[in-house]
Amino acid sequence: MTGLPFTLAGAQLTALGSGALWWEERSILCVSDLHLGKSERMARRGGTTLPPYETQDTLIRLENDLQHTNAGTVICLGDSFDDMAAVGALPEEDRLWISRLQAGRRWVWIEGNHDPGPIGLGGSHLAELPLPPLTFRHIAKPGKSGEISGHYHPKVKVQTRLRTVSRPAFLFDSDRVILPAYGTYTGGLRSTDAALKGLMRKEARAIMTGQTPRLVAMPR
Repeated sequence: MTGLPFTLAGAQLTALGSGALWWEERSILCVSDLHLGKSERMARRGGTTLPPYETQDTLIRLENDLQHTNAGTVICLGDSFDDMAAVGALPEEDRLWISRLQAGRRWVWIEGNHDPGPIGLGGSHLAELPLPPLTFRHIAKPGKSGEISGHYHPKVKVQTRLRTVSRPAFLFDSDRVILPAYGTYTGGLRSTDAALKGLMRKEARAIMTGQTPRLVAMPR
């Protein structure tokens, strides 16, 4: 398991290459924006047809992170499903898969803008979760500190000697960390966007996901 450690509000955290956040002291694995069922939702609404395998791919990666960390608690940080109808449309084999991942650990579904109601898949459903010194919520709130959120699907682009590299990324400063989207079929918002620049301090940094996570200054 590869990752880069950093500190937020005195808590020692690790940004994993998969896009998950690991808080070892509390045995918490946090993931954001799974958007399970996106291919089903797009087909249902007459959109672009996508191969219907993103839920399985996302769950495989989540299962791998759970095997490596043996996390006692999982926090899904909102937009776990692409909409509420996608929850009901989830194939039984995937519902059972989620139940197996939940077995023996605390599982928290944080409310997102895509899935604002109770999930009905085991675990607990909360608007946000304070675990001092940190608070877990879906969308960042300006002026807050010790905040862990998602929603924006942040991405960064950097230029190397050979090529331009663009990847999903964690953004963090002394107040907050914004997680990248964990789901397979998820786009991203450039860190240069005004919405992210307005939330993050000037000294903010980014951790690019991938097999070898990379720490860079947050591109603005």
